Amino acid sequence: MAKAIRIHAHGGPDAMVMEEVDVGAPGVGEVRIRHTAIGVNFIDVYFRTGLYQAPNGLPLTPGHEAAGVVEELGADVEGLKVGDRVAYASAIGAYATERVMAAEKLVKIPEGVSDEEAAAMMLKGMTAEYLLRRTFPVKPGHTVLYHAAAGGVGLIFGQWAKHLGATVIGTAGSADKIELAKAHGFDHVINYRTQNFVDEVMAITGGKKCDVVYDSVGNDTFPDSLDCLKARGMFVSFGQSSGPIPPVSLATFAQKGSLYATRPTLFNYIATRAELEECAGALFDVVKTGVVKIEINQRYALADAGQAHADLEGRKTTGTTILVP
Repeated sequence: MAKAIRIHAHGGPDAMVMEEVDVGAPGVGEVRIRHTAIGVNFIDVYFRTGLYQAPNGLPLTPGHEAAGVVEELGADVEGLKVGDRVAYASAIGAYATERVMAAEKLVKIPEGVSDEEAAAMMLKGMTAEYLLRRTFPVKPGHTVLYHAAAGGVGLIFGQWAKHLGATVIGTAGSADKIELAKAHGFDHVINYRTQNFVDEVMAITGGKKCDVVYDSVGNDTFPDSLDCLKARGMFVSFGQSSGPIPPVSLATFAQKGSLYATRPTLFNYIATRAELEECAGALFDVVKTGVVKIEINQRYALADAGQAHADLEGRKTTGTTILVP
């Protein structure tokens, strides 16, 4: 029998329990995969607590990204064979030793990328891809501000943004995290616990401010993030680790410089097979060429998923975290 982390009632990390599950055989267009590594992300916390509602309700197996090996093919599956290494970032239910899922959600892992790297980077790396290349296409000369610079997306984002020619400013909450972010592409990193990040951005930019602010923190950084933007700059809110942004009047964006604001999510950027392949391909390219290095800073056994969540919420982690089945 396969094993999976299950949630029967929303709550804290202890709401997750390991159980045996019957995976079953793959149906038409599906494959059964054996996971070799599973990514941990803040979106998993949102589903565990009930902030985000699972499409099929409870009980729920959390997790959105993983890597593994194809073990069995259903009917009408093209482009995959048993033994292929594959990864994904768009199907809830990853916290398991095995699962059946739609083949169209999977991409092959290329040579030069390990299973652990793929599991650690698919959701975070494709998030960085759409933020940098499509939500606000970053070009040489742009100045960007990214909150939570030492997080999983942040360390990928910093390297990629620097490669694109931007001046990259980040925020982090400790000396260790600041140094980590600086080692991953950030030109300037502000300690949000001891410094006012708006004042620091003004000083760093000579009062010119930023072209774009990328904010996955939410309540704690809003609305101050808006004061870091140039006129007609863009505020990109793509998460809410400190809680949701309170209701805001559209007039606020006019008053602060005719600002643009968007609330993107990865799943709308990889909605078609072509978009998924393009996004994943761009990510694999920057990793294979060494532009972006994926460093896995925490590993937990699948059975210890609760501890992984506790550490993530307690801001005790940096970079990427994986579960090992």
